[in-house]
Amino acid sequence: MDEPAGRAPDARAPGRFPGVLGIDSGGSGLRIAVARADDTAARPLAVRAWDEPVPTGPAGIDAEHLLSRILPAARELGREAGVRGFAAVCVGAAGLATLGDELRARLPGALAAALGVRHLVLATDAVTAYAGALGQRPGAVVTAGTGMVALGTDLTAAGGWRRADGWGHLLGDCGGGAWIGRAGLEAALRAHDGRTGDSAALLARAEAVFGPAAGLPGALYPRPDRPAVLASFAPEVARCAAEDDAVARGILTAAAGHLADAAAAVCPPADGTPVACTGGLFGLGEPLLAPLRTALAERLPHARPAAAAGSPLDGALALAAALAGDRLALPADTKLLQITRPAPG
Repeated sequence: MDEPAGRAPDARAPGRFPGVLGIDSGGSGLRIAVARADDTAARPLAVRAWDEPVPTGPAGIDAEHLLSRILPAARELGREAGVRGFAAVCVGAAGLATLGDELRARLPGALAAALGVRHLVLATDAVTAYAGALGQRPGAVVTAGTGMVALGTDLTAAGGWRRADGWGHLLGDCGGGAWIGRAGLEAALRAHDGRTGDSAALLARAEAVFGPAAGLPGALYPRPDRPAVLASFAPEVARCAAEDDAVARGILTAAAGHLADAAAAVCPPADGTPVACTGGLFGLGEPLLAPLRTALAERLPHARPAAAAGSPLDGALALAAALAGDRLALPADTKLLQITRPAPG
């Protein structure tokens, strides 16, 4: 028999075990997963995903919209995974640092009322990406998709978190997908105009994707999802670079330099510090990865490259499990990683 609406899975059900809930709310969609609370590896037992991101309004990230998705899904996933309730939840949200006031105000009470959860980690998606990539150890992680942000920590309270970029496509996100796509389209329009710094190959690709070059401003500027549209051209830049277009190669070399600069700005100074790169941008392959390896070696000779172990959703599950087991070692921060626990007594 299903639990009544608004209730978590029945904690008294025989044969069930406590679970944790991980939520990854990013620029390209929303994902939610359940793991066992006593599984230190926090392996997902059941997952749901939506392609549409949680909207942002005048008050910031829309907490009611997020809750309308995650609460029913949490109950369904709990039943599917066989958990008897959630010992802890971690919500990783893009834009939390600057647009998350409504989430910080609403989520602790709403999750406690609806799911009985009183152990909550509310983090930026960069923090959950860090946890997914490196776990709870010192290092630096560059997360790049449509945008780009780098985080580093030495795990000390004094050191806290160091953050570089993540300022959005108008003010930063240098080297990210939207940055690469915009640079590629600029080179295409230079070819259309007959200016230097142009690329006929990128012009041909831009017109194949978007139509006549003269219509690009009208096709792009009114779009509310403009960063994602710009980023959608990044694979075309990588394709032209792989075909030996000098301008496209130069764009990706410059992007790699920006990514490495951000890593260097946040990386702890200890020898052998791991540096990982995670996110969809790195699917562009060798046209980006080759200059990135060179740039990282030049800027961070003391560090060592590390493969990302998992995704931001994996990181959210790992942080929830760590909080449930009193093993959370990453530094708390009022903007980047907020921890809610029951009051003593």
